[in-house]
Amino acid sequence: QAQLVESGGGLVQAGGSLRLSCAASGRTFSSYGMGWFRQAPGKEREFVANTRWIGVNMYDADYADSLKGRFTISRANANTIYLQMNSLKPEDTAVYYCAADSNYSGRSPGYQYWGQGTQVTVSS
Repeated sequence: QAQLVESGGGLVQAGGSLRLSCAASGRTFSSYGMGWFRQAPGKEREFVANTRWIGVNMYDADYADSLKGRFTISRANANTIYLQMNSLKPEDTAVYYCAADSNYSGRSPGYQYWGQGTQVTVSS
């Protein structure tokens, strides 16, 4: 059974940084699209970033327009991705979810597999 586990969330002051990790298990995710979404209280889940397999050991990345330049997604190996978040703002406060799919890697939350989420709280 495929499983995604996020870690690295926490409380940080505005302007600070956090790095989230997502560890996938249960199968090899090398050709899977993997990404990050977030959901703030009372709001819909929104796209943050994703990484798409484009060839052997080759991936590209896509970001929500509003987050480009502050957030960076990276892929350590077939089953681990990171989200580096810099210059954090209070409006970045949300639960951050990792997602993966064997056939989809877009901006909509239509992924097969989801983690339980990790809370990120940015204080002003």
